[in-house]
Amino acid sequence: MDWDKLRIFHAVADAGSLTHAGDVLHLSQSAVSRQIRALEDSLGSTLFHRHARGLILTEQGELLFEATSSMVRKLDTTAARIRDSEEEVAGELKVTSTTGFGTMWLVPRLAKLYERYPDLKIDLMLEERVLDLPMREADVAIRMKEPAQQDLIRRRLLNIRMRLYATPEYLERAGTPQVVEDLRAHRLICQNQHSPQVSSGAALVQMLMAHQLPSLLMINSYFGVLQGVLNNVGIGVLPDYLTADFPNLTRVLPEIESGEVPVFLAFPEELRASRRVTAFRDFVLEEIQSIRKHQADSNNE
Repeated sequence: MDWDKLRIFHAVADAGSLTHAGDVLHLSQSAVSRQIRALEDSLGSTLFHRHARGLILTEQGELLFEATSSMVRKLDTTAARIRDSEEEVAGELKVTSTTGFGTMWLVPRLAKLYERYPDLKIDLMLEERVLDLPMREADVAIRMKEPAQQDLIRRRLLNIRMRLYATPEYLERAGTPQVVEDLRAHRLICQNQHSPQVSSGAALVQMLMAHQLPSLLMINSYFGVLQGVLNNVGIGVLPDYLTADFPNLTRVLPEIESGEVPVFLAFPEELRASRRVTAFRDFVLEEIQSIRKHQADSNNE
């Protein structure tokens, strides 16, 4: 099959419109339409259903689009390898992480990474959905569980626990709980048990709510919980890695915490030699070492 026709087909299928595909390809709508008709004639199949709202792939079109998508991903991987053969760390790096870890730990540290590699372009995708690394939805993932996908290089970064925290100002005003029942006199800030989150955190929240707490603030992200704690709204359930960046947070009821949550960094085997991936991995590991040092210093105090 003619690659030029496949390239045009892929653009049309991706855009769902001859006009939009033409804009991307810098071709006229009529030129795009001729190429699609020629491809359909060569295959003896109709690839698109045409209607007023645009184009919809037929069953045969879906099969071809799956094949061209795979080809595009392989070409992107090859292009990345070629760029990574240069000495400098530059170009796009697609990183995915959970919303909490990404907003509260990773993003505040990225200025240091950009100081080292000012030409790096990071596309950071913060979501709880696990992106498919082998399919190149992302280059690197930081997740709160070990990835189950095959053909990945993975590295355990650290173990975290969910604990209770408040500001000294809040505790001075509202008092410090001595036993879990004392939380009834306070407002608990946490994620809803049904929000996407680590299972250990949800189990801790479930245990706390079993004590019939009268006042709650539930937010669907740990960043929101952190803002509530910092603004003295109540006592929050937060990951312990935050204490490195917010040393003034006071731990409440130290005997209460979640089980350990492993944090993993993973990337596809085919990106083992990528300079961008290596630079990002090494940077994250350095920053993790600073967390461990902070935790060790805190335990020795």
